[in-house]
Amino acid sequence: MIEQYKDFIRDVVITLHMNIRETGERKIFAEPEELAHIEARLQAYHEVLSVLRDSADEFRIPKQELGL
Repeated sequence: MIEQYKDFIRDVVITLHMNIRETGERKIFAEPEELAHIEARLQAYHEVLSVLRDSADEFRIPKQELGL
């Protein structure tokens, strides 16, 4: 069961990184009225990664194992 949790977290982290990359690429071609929304999404993705890193530290889980 623990391995399933690791796989789940890794999948979430990979998805977050993909979304950050794709959203950053969209920012390059975005209309000015879209920029605030895109910036907010990027900030939210980074905040989720930060929470995952902080939680891993708190529970003494090696971040490398989770792709953090």
